[in-house]
Amino acid sequence: MLKLENIVAGYGHITALKDISLEVPQGSIVSLIGANGAGKSTTMKTIMGLVKPTFGKVLFEGQDITGHKTHQIVHGGISLVPEGRQILQDMSVYE
Repeated sequence: MLKLENIVAGYGHITALKDISLEVPQGSIVSLIGANGAGKSTTMKTIMGLVKPTFGKVLFEGQDITGHKTHQIVHGGISLVPEGRQILQDMSVYE
């Protein structure tokens, strides 16, 4: 369902992801873990189109979404809910 092929991405002259490949089959639950600075957020931002890869492909349901705008990716069925920003701090669990 979601596949990254040989992704290279980063910020300016800094390469944060070097030749990253992964595949998440439909119906799977996957956790991306690692130390601070390991590239977890950059990987997610690359999937969402917030960071453009300099090499490689992001595929979703067999379609190449590399370079698509974020709103197109969300409309296609992928979303990112960042944690730690306290954007819901005034809401209860029930809300």
